[in-house]
Amino acid sequence: MKFNVACIQLTCTNKVEENLQSITDYANEAIKAGADFILTPENSSLFSLDGKELLATCEGYEKNSFIQSIQKLSKSAKKWFLIGGMPIKVSSSKLVNRSILINKSGEIVKTYDKMHMFDVVLSSTEQYQESEKYLPGQELAIADLPWGKLGMSICYDLRFPKMYRKMAKLGCIFLSVPSAFTKTTGEKHWHTLLQARAIENFSYVFAPAQTGTHFNKRQTFGHSLIISPDGAILAEKKNGTGFIMAEIDSNLPEILRQKIPSLNLD
Repeated sequence: MKFNVACIQLTCTNKVEENLQSITDYANEAIKAGADFILTPENSSLFSLDGKELLATCEGYEKNSFIQSIQKLSKSAKKWFLIGGMPIKVSSSKLVNRSILINKSGEIVKTYDKMHMFDVVLSSTEQYQESEKYLPGQELAIADLPWGKLGMSICYDLRFPKMYRKMAKLGCIFLSVPSAFTKTTGEKHWHTLLQARAIENFSYVFAPAQTGTHFNKRQTFGHSLIISPDGAILAEKKNGTGFIMAEIDSNLPEILRQKIPSLNLD
C-alpha cells in the first residue's frame, strides 16, 4: 500500500500561538500537496530551555489547548498527525516530553514519553540537562497506522539502537524520530544515525526537525529527513522552515527483510 508522508520543519519560539500558526500553515500546504500523514518536530508547541518558563507556560495533558487545536485540524482534513514532541506539565516541578499520534477522526490513538534524557556536556559553553526539568518515559510506544505499525521515539532516543530493534521485532515498519538536534551534534551524527536505524531494521524513518537559530540563541540542525528501509534519503529539508514529502510503499520493508533476514537472527 502506498501513501504520502510529510515532515514539517520549524524554528519554534516560546510563543505557543505562533508555533501553532506555523504548524497549521505548513500542514495545510502539505495537505494540498497530497499528504496522508503529517509529522511535526520535537518541541512543537513551545521551544525553551528555561525550566521556570516551561512550568509557567505549559499546560497539563487533559484539555490541552494546543493538542485540541491539532485534533481539530486532523479531523477537519481527515488526515493522520503526529505531534512530534511537546512539553506536558505533570507536576508543579516536572514535565514530560510527549509525542502524540492523532488519527483522521481527530482522536488520540497513542502517546509516547521520551525515555532517554539529553544530559550532555558538549563543551564548556554548551551543556544540557534535560532530566532537571523532565521525567523520562518508561514504555515503548507502538501504534497501528492504516499502512502498518509505527514505532515512536524522540530525538536523543536515536542513539539507543536496541530500542528500535525491539520495535522492529514487534512488527514496526515505520519509525518516527521527531527532533531538535543541536547544530553541533547534527553536523557530525544526524544523517548517519538515522540511516543506520533505517538500514539495520529495514524500516522507514520519519524525522521532522527544528532548524536555525532560535529566540534564545540555541541553534538546531534542521535537515528533516524521510529515509527508505534501504537507507536511501527520499526527501530532505536542509535548512529553513517548511515541509518535505515522500511516497511510502508499506510493502518494501517486508520485501527487504525476506531478502536479508537479519531480524530473525538477533
